[in-house]
Amino acid sequence: MVDILAFGAHPDDVELSAGGTLIKQIKNGSTVGIVDLTMGEMGTRGTTEIRATEAANAMKIIGANFRENLEMPDSFIDLSKKSIEKVVQAIRTHKPKIVLCNAIKDRHPEHRIASKLVSKACFISGLTKFETFIDGKKQDSHRPKNIYHYIQDQWINPDFVMDISDEIDQKIKAIKAFESQFYNPESSEPNTPISSKDFLDSIMSKANLMGRTIDKSFGEGFTVERPIGTSDLMNLF
Repeated sequence: MVDILAFGAHPDDVELSAGGTLIKQIKNGSTVGIVDLTMGEMGTRGTTEIRATEAANAMKIIGANFRENLEMPDSFIDLSKKSIEKVVQAIRTHKPKIVLCNAIKDRHPEHRIASKLVSKACFISGLTKFETFIDGKKQDSHRPKNIYHYIQDQWINPDFVMDISDEIDQKIKAIKAFESQFYNPESSEPNTPISSKDFLDSIMSKANLMGRTIDKSFGEGFTVERPIGTSDLMNLF
């Protein structure tokens, strides 16, 4: 059982958009797991073996309890029963209170589909008549209390922003663990939209813009599926 289970369509999605939040929550005592839907095998740079090693290194930097990969076909994530079943199995295995997942819209179409897939699976995971099994043992139903969608390449007005001012350096370090994907002046691989120095700089710029919306230095934004409640207005800022 974990407090937070963070899903990403590809290895590095979570680090890019919610890495600071996970680092902060771990500092605050939360348990965290990361689930990548694909191995990112359709990416221009790197190999599945390299990306798996990078993902493991990034997990250690973040401090997550575990990381697993559902090995769905990259670029062909769908909303089929088979795909939903894989995500439901992960949710029922780890029983998170909170699920983080891909942006509701983004430049990469796979992100949008992954967002819908995980959201739907969270609901179906709570249906007792939808049966899943692990090693022949039937799993208990479980529905996370909250689902939060992180914001990725495209700007989306957030429903709330997490202050990651103290975590920004560790977040960038986790991103840079994916050496095959991001700016590396010594790399001989083809250039991609995310391999330039400008892209890395944009991550800092976006975090700074998000932070400014709540009068902090750096932030990460999220959208919600239901209104957020509070019992004390003094805890909001």
